[in-house]
Amino acid sequence: MYTLIDGKKVAGQVLEKIAKEVATLKAAGKTVTLAVIIVGDDPASRVYVNNKKLDCEKVGIRSLEYALPADTKQEELMALIGDLNSRDDVDGILCQLPIPKHLDEKAVLNAISPKKDVDAFHPENVGHIMLGDFVFLPCTPAGVMELLHAYNVPIEGKHCVVVGRSNIVGKPMAMLTLKENATVTLCHSKTRDLPSITRQADILIAAVGIAKFIKADMVKEGAVVIDVGMNRDENGKLCGDVDFDAVAEKSTAITPVPGGVGPMTRAMLLENTITAAKSRK
Repeated sequence: MYTLIDGKKVAGQVLEKIAKEVATLKAAGKTVTLAVIIVGDDPASRVYVNNKKLDCEKVGIRSLEYALPADTKQEELMALIGDLNSRDDVDGILCQLPIPKHLDEKAVLNAISPKKDVDAFHPENVGHIMLGDFVFLPCTPAGVMELLHAYNVPIEGKHCVVVGRSNIVGKPMAMLTLKENATVTLCHSKTRDLPSITRQADILIAAVGIAKFIKADMVKEGAVVIDVGMNRDENGKLCGDVDFDAVAEKSTAITPVPGGVGPMTRAMLLENTITAAKSRK
């Protein structure tokens, strides 16, 4: 019988802790503030931004939204970021991705001050993740680690296989498990005989972005399976990268979709925001 890893429950515990820290800072005269930039009218981005605002309200963080039209020019967006970088009343800045194609995403992310970069996408913060002396972590990999710790999943000495090599999830995920002394294999679309590698995993992390990609014959009996995916199946129902019904019975612990990694990603954004506030204080 497998354990269902409850991301909502663990995220609630993280938010509870953050709310106490926010209250302590507020009592000392410091208001924690997160500035969110959204460019254009992408429906999914609007949902994400609204959810982030609700999370901020729950814990007492002040949320500032800057909703810019889709035809915003590069120099206008850069000027806004420059202004937010210089403001002493703003602790964290994030620009909701994706942004319209005419804008230079790399330049935008690089413009955010590393000290306010609560998504941990700035090259300076990425470099610190590689070195292991980070202040901020990308929110999804940080959320995965929080789940593994909350459920007392041993990491040291285990074989961790990460499927997906994105800068946002796959690469930092490999670095974080490596830092905790796992043996790590990072797989991708060019990996040969992928099932033979995923079957070696004590901890299998799927972040490939393909609905139900990980099948039961790709999973070792007794593995811990973390599903980072957020997709729609043929019926339009939310599902992950893992074929949950088939894989669950082979695992000792598994995350559901929804309700697994997703809530943790948002919680760790606020964790980064409170970290930024404390370091700036």
